[in-house]
Amino acid sequence: MSVHMVTDGLEPRGLWNFFETLSAIPRASGNERDVLKYLRRFARERDIAWSEDEAGNIVMRKTVGREYRDNPVVVLQSHVDMVCEKNSSTIHDFEHDPILLRRDGEWIRAEGTSLGADNGIGVAAMLAMLADPDLASWPLEYLFTVEEEIGLNGARALDTSMIEGKMLINLDTEEGGALYIGCAGGRDSDLFFSMNAESVAKKLSLLRVEVKGLRGGHSGAEIHLGGANAIKLLARMLNMLRQSMPVRLVSISGGDKDNAIPREAEAVIAVEEGERERAIDLLRRASADMTEMIVNVEPALRIHIEPKDEGFASFDASSTSRLLDALMIIPHGVLAMSSVMENLVETSNNLSSIHTGEDEVRVHASHRSSVENALSWVAEIHRSIATLACAGIEQDQGYPGWNPDPSSKLLAYASEGARKVLGRPPSVRAIHAGLECGVIRERVKGMDAISMGPTIVAPHSPDERVHIESVKVFWDILVQTLVLINAR
Repeated sequence: MSVHMVTDGLEPRGLWNFFETLSAIPRASGNERDVLKYLRRFARERDIAWSEDEAGNIVMRKTVGREYRDNPVVVLQSHVDMVCEKNSSTIHDFEHDPILLRRDGEWIRAEGTSLGADNGIGVAAMLAMLADPDLASWPLEYLFTVEEEIGLNGARALDTSMIEGKMLINLDTEEGGALYIGCAGGRDSDLFFSMNAESVAKKLSLLRVEVKGLRGGHSGAEIHLGGANAIKLLARMLNMLRQSMPVRLVSISGGDKDNAIPREAEAVIAVEEGERERAIDLLRRASADMTEMIVNVEPALRIHIEPKDEGFASFDASSTSRLLDALMIIPHGVLAMSSVMENLVETSNNLSSIHTGEDEVRVHASHRSSVENALSWVAEIHRSIATLACAGIEQDQGYPGWNPDPSSKLLAYASEGARKVLGRPPSVRAIHAGLECGVIRERVKGMDAISMGPTIVAPHSPDERVHIESVKVFWDILVQTLVLINAR
């Protein structure tokens, strides 16, 4: 079946046509050259004015109809890159191969790969609007950003001289019929623990301890669900053991993505040879305690303990203790709830990864908050932990949050537009994850913003899918919002 037959008969026709076109263009984060080339060609072929900054962000605008020239300029914005994930059995080269679409009942998904509806549907909506002569005469700017999925890099490097509008409609949320008016900002901390090595003599025995089977999840959008952190569980088990006997760490690892709650972690430790069986027994007791504590939240938790071969070098007891103390006190999970919006996480921390080098252990933590002062507070906590543990620390500048403003004028327009489409008021929400709105609002002073999108399930995974009917609803709400803004 041809890829261009998959969405035949779906509405809005223009949006789906452009989405299929985009699906044939590789656009992994950092590899957006082909999709940017397509956007330039799209603009030239239609005589659309466009500009591009050094980061690769593109802004398009069409001639404004005479009757709309005094109306406010609205910026529509989506990112062109996508997260590229595939099943282990799928043969796919994201540098060259197209995404193969298929229809699955009420959904569109991909064949064994992530779909790229995040944020391809938003990009396709903007192209469809630009190509529609009946819609393109409003005072609109179309901002296509790059490298959103690897740190909001395009938005952070945006040349703001390309932007005139003070109303921003971001098309990158994943709940159809909802309007988003806030998001979390983020910062990262890397702690470096210098570890003094010593030889493991024959009188010491090695044990391997593995934690796995946790559900994990997005460290922002799912942090409030109470899932366990594999690194924290492992650290507590080792801490319980060292209360009964000397423990030396050989290696420790866990977590592989900054924005994911760690599902697995493991450590190799050294204990005195005569204490090996007692150590195994104590670890099993600790394992039983961990399992009982979180069985309702993490029913698939598995903890494996086994002896290891001799002959490795370990870190000394003092280095081991400094690291375990730090892992015990680095916070994980929800730290504060919003006082502005009900059931919204305001501030959180994710102990996201740990890795052992030749003579040091690196620990990474990701902080999120929609309040800038709270984000700084969590970063300060990590600096204090590093000081107490005699560890080095590096922290990035992060990206800003977007504190909800229920009195937003743009929200009023969008709420009325959504009510006309849905027959009821829309849900108004904020998300405890990063959106480009926060960055752009900081860069363009006085920018009012909302975010909307269709229903997308399991983004960033091969299970990603977009609900067909929600795409039509999303399009209609966007159009109705612009109609109301431009009503005379």
